[in-house]
Amino acid sequence: MQIILNNASMIPIYEQLADQIKNQIITGKLQESEALPSVRTLSGTLKISALTVKKAYDKLEEDGFVVTVHGKGTYVAPTNRALAMEARRKAVEEDFAKALEKARAVGMEAGEIRQILEILLEE
Repeated sequence: MQIILNNASMIPIYEQLADQIKNQIITGKLQESEALPSVRTLSGTLKISALTVKKAYDKLEEDGFVVTVHGKGTYVAPTNRALAMEARRKAVEEDFAKALEKARAVGMEAGEIRQILEILLEE
C-alpha cells in the first residue's frame, strides 16, 4: 500500500490518508478482505501519530469501506457495488466542480464551458 501525505496541504492528514486508502479500495488495488496495516505499523511507516491513523480508519469504517475486528485488525469490507459506484460518481463530481471553478476564475461563461464539454464528449 503506497501512501503519500502532504504536510503543507490544507487537507488534514487523516483525510488524506483515508482518501488514498478509499481510492485504492475503489480501484481494486486493495482487495476485499485484505488486511490493512495495523495502526501502529502504519503510523510508524508514515511517521505520523497513531491517533491520526486511527481517525482515518474510523472514517473509512463509518463510510463502509473497512471493517475492524477488535484484537485482529482492520480489513477491506466486502464489496458493496452501489457504495463503490457512488464513491466513483462523487469523485467525478468533485473533479467537475474543480474544473468549473477554474473555468470561472479565468472568466469563462457558461456557454463556453458547455462547448468545451460537448467537444470532449464527442471525442
